[in-house]
Amino acid sequence: MVENNQKESDKSKKDQNKDDKSEPEIKKEKSLEDKFAESEDKLLRSLAEIENQRRRFEKEIKDAFEFGSFSFAKESLAILDNLQRAKLAIKNDEVLKNNKDLDKFLENIIVIEKDLVSIFEKNRIKKINTKNHKFDPNLHQAISEIEDEKAETGAILDEIQTGYMLGERLLRPALVAVAKKKSSKNEEKDEKKDEK
Repeated sequence: MVENNQKESDKSKKDQNKDDKSEPEIKKEKSLEDKFAESEDKLLRSLAEIENQRRRFEKEIKDAFEFGSFSFAKESLAILDNLQRAKLAIKNDEVLKNNKDLDKFLENIIVIEKDLVSIFEKNRIKKINTKNHKFDPNLHQAISEIEDEKAETGAILDEIQTGYMLGERLLRPALVAVAKKKSSKNEEKDEKKDEK
């Protein structure tokens, strides 16, 4: 009986050894499959990253072509502003109004101004229209608020400086004065004045 038990234990040990030997082989096979799956996953991720980077570079190149002249265009607006200021100053100067050659000079300034506006339009630089519009913080910058009972709150009452867009991008916001309703404090002051 003891011999049978020893034989069975020897047999079971041999079976375990066989099982132990076969398990590492299975583990090796699984690890090769896992390695292959990991390699495939890494390759797909790398290809996706390369594609994303290619798209980013294409967008950056497109933006560089479209908006590369952004700072030049922004600085060129000063020329147009100065021409418009000069035109107004000449028209409002009492001494220059009596000058016979003033009209010719003003005509030349107007021609230069129109040429500059034409160049801007060819390069997709367009004036922001503020007439009869409500205040939009994406396009306008409020410089002052004016109390006005007739106008709707937030309506643009006056344009102080013209704003411009370069394509769909804001080049310079329009500086505006915006309507607001009379505050209760101001109404109380007005009522007190009326009572006196």
